[in-house]
Amino acid sequence: MTWLLVKYLLTAGVVVLVSEMAKRSDKLGGLIAALPLVTFLALIWLYVENQSTEKIANHAWYTFWYVVPTLPMFLAFPVLLERIGFWLALLSSVGITMICFVIFSLIVRQFGIELW
Repeated sequence: MTWLLVKYLLTAGVVVLVSEMAKRSDKLGGLIAALPLVTFLALIWLYVENQSTEKIANHAWYTFWYVVPTLPMFLAFPVLLERIGFWLALLSSVGITMICFVIFSLIVRQFGIELW
């Protein structure tokens, strides 16, 4: 139980760090958010919890492929934010990401990469 609490606190700390840094500097907050801190933590948690190297490697492999279709959202969100407000822009960004994921997964399937 203590281990689970430590995991939650450290992982939540990363989110708080990013949001606090973004308050002070847009660029620094964006840089820290762009770092794969959550992925690093997940890899560490998997390793510490004695998961196989295959499972850890697969996590990194699939994370790469899942990041690619999220990138258009980062371009669309600022444009949508100005036009339709925060919540609708956020919801639209989720939709954009889902559409991009489906399209991307169909494309990479042709190269033998199964994402779903």
